[in-house]
Amino acid sequence: MTVSCLSTDAYKFSMAQAGFPLRRETFYLSLRHGGVQYIPLDLEAAVRELVAGIRVDGDELTFARSHGYGLDEAMEAALRADALAISAVPRGAWVCEREPLITVTGPSFLVSWLEPMLLWLNYPIQLATALRGLAGATPPSEWTVATCAEHERIIIAALAEAGCAGASIVREDEAYEVRVRAAVRELVVTVGDPGRIFEVGMRSAVCMEQHRLALEACRAEGVTRTSNVALARALGLCPVGTMGHEHVQRWGADLPAFCAMRDMRNSPPSYLLDTFDTMGSGIRAAVDVMRERPHPCAIRYDSGNKFIQYLHACELLREEELEPTHVLEDGLDRAATVHFEQLREFTKWPRDRQVYGYGGSIVAAPMTNPFTRDRVSAVYKLSETGRDPRMKFGNESGAGKQSVPGRPVIWRRLRGDGPVGIIGQLGEPVAENYVLLSGNPEALEQLRLCNELDLRRNAAHAPEMRAAYSPATAALISRLRAEHPGAAHPTHA
Repeated sequence: MTVSCLSTDAYKFSMAQAGFPLRRETFYLSLRHGGVQYIPLDLEAAVRELVAGIRVDGDELTFARSHGYGLDEAMEAALRADALAISAVPRGAWVCEREPLITVTGPSFLVSWLEPMLLWLNYPIQLATALRGLAGATPPSEWTVATCAEHERIIIAALAEAGCAGASIVREDEAYEVRVRAAVRELVVTVGDPGRIFEVGMRSAVCMEQHRLALEACRAEGVTRTSNVALARALGLCPVGTMGHEHVQRWGADLPAFCAMRDMRNSPPSYLLDTFDTMGSGIRAAVDVMRERPHPCAIRYDSGNKFIQYLHACELLREEELEPTHVLEDGLDRAATVHFEQLREFTKWPRDRQVYGYGGSIVAAPMTNPFTRDRVSAVYKLSETGRDPRMKFGNESGAGKQSVPGRPVIWRRLRGDGPVGIIGQLGEPVAENYVLLSGNPEALEQLRLCNELDLRRNAAHAPEMRAAYSPATAALISRLRAEHPGAAHPTHA
């Protein structure tokens, strides 16, 4: 299997340009919602196969460079590295909400680059979990509706793994594309100009082929910008994206992160406000960076009450006579867009200085199949840079969007009372009556012998089971809270 080096979101390239592409970092994959889930595949093998297939092609590099996303020598070296340390739960395990399904440690650009395609794994996991709950019965028809050939192959594999190979599969390629076009058309009408819209749905897709269908529909409605660099090149679109939470976490504070993006790249940056404390530090740091040296830029909102944040930012920016572009994205739909357009008119912000990025509402919502990324809130988060633990606080959204620092692993309860799962740290002594699940296939046999293999029995009593923190994980979180006193304080994972 070969994979283009462009097969990721554009902001992965910009963050590496303003970061440390060869620094050793750890990221982890988890599902924040949706209850307990069954793991139907070898996660470590999937990652290693993907990394082994990365292709660095000269023409692709030229395309990336022409749009401001060129790879330097360190970034190319990172993609060619094979020294990954991976700790994944074994195939056949059950996991709780927020537990780390897999941690990947390696060169920063490489482990970050993996994000969209690792997030796609939420789909086969959700489908396999649902199928196992049927005990061999015929699945509901919407579970076996595919949007493309690649999507169909994923469904066939899940059906075979669950012993439901006889179920029929329906393809809705054309109908899916029609629905995507209708959704995009409605958004274009709402904002009045397709140039004010860009597409960020790569992580919400089931696979690359499905995302291509969605982008072809976007292009037909006049939307020409996407975060997917590989498909931007294939379809004649423009790749877009500058900053995610990992960049701010990597630098440790808003101000140096914003300065790095401003000073280490030639393209206009967008400053992401909510990694630590939106109102307390994010907006103020963006204002300070703009005031220090005026430059074309944008500010981007993510978690918390974005309407209040928007009004607060407008007030500060007007006081400083600054006029960046407002970028609205996270979980955006038509209703939220209407509200933000009303706020723009109320604040008299220029129409061409407010743009909208849509992901799941364009790519996932038009599917008949119900197993979307948003349903389980699949995330892939930076947890360690160099030897320093990192976490996202997202203070205004409570514990909902907070991540876990360090090199997190799962401990699963063998017997007795206490949490079913504990999020520990790699190398930390495992608590009594627990077994290390991450990177330990032998744990399944121990759980089977102790009658704790299938978490569905526990889930019947606690549908939203969440893991607790180990002493080492709790200590890391306490330390990081002290370093960022404006951040929220979670009580569990």
